[in-house]
Amino acid sequence: MTDTLPSDTLTPLICDFLEWVARAPRTHADVMESWRTSCPRLPVWEEATDNGYVARRGRQVEITARGRAFLENRP
Repeated sequence: MTDTLPSDTLTPLICDFLEWVARAPRTHADVMESWRTSCPRLPVWEEATDNGYVARRGRQVEITARGRAFLENRP
């Protein structure tokens, strides 16, 4: 896990992603299908996992306490 903050460009997308994950159970396949991108400058999944905002639990992807705190502390 890194301690880097997402770029200003990526932060709104990460917030959208975290809110989406928090709303309902999501499988890793659902996440990859819904959030895949061909743009290497918008690595939402990678940033969220690298910063510990989401975690895989078997086939499921869940928002972590750190991810919830990130959402709560956004202006």
